[in-house]
Amino acid sequence: MNYFVAVHVIAVVCWFAGLFYLPRLFVYHAASPHEVVRAQFKVMEYKLYWYIMMPAMALSLLTGMCLFVLYVAQPHVHVGWLWLKLLLVLLLVSYHFFCGYCVRIFKADENIYSERFYRIFNEVPSVLLIAIIFLVVLQPF
Repeated sequence: MNYFVAVHVIAVVCWFAGLFYLPRLFVYHAASPHEVVRAQFKVMEYKLYWYIMMPAMALSLLTGMCLFVLYVAQPHVHVGWLWLKLLLVLLLVSYHFFCGYCVRIFKADENIYSERFYRIFNEVPSVLLIAIIFLVVLQPF
């Protein structure tokens, strides 16, 4: 089980690195008036999303499911907190796929969101991460 935990933590750290950085790229991309700079952002966003974030998310979810099965199989385990954590992870996965949508609309030069939107959007994974960590560490219910 410890190997699953180690791989899960590594995958989650990699995934969150992308979730923190990609929306920041969106902020700069939305604000840039220079075509050459915007073209570079398109490449960076695409590679970050597909080469780092997607594999990290897949590995996070796979190891998380394994840990879920191993954890719930233990006798006398309280899992109320775990259901809330899974709901927050579902929100995080939705956020991830919305980031993928944003990569596509930037690539097609069809962005409809403002720089300010992306600045606020950039804070969502931080809030979810804090809530998830408190739930996992404290297991309040």
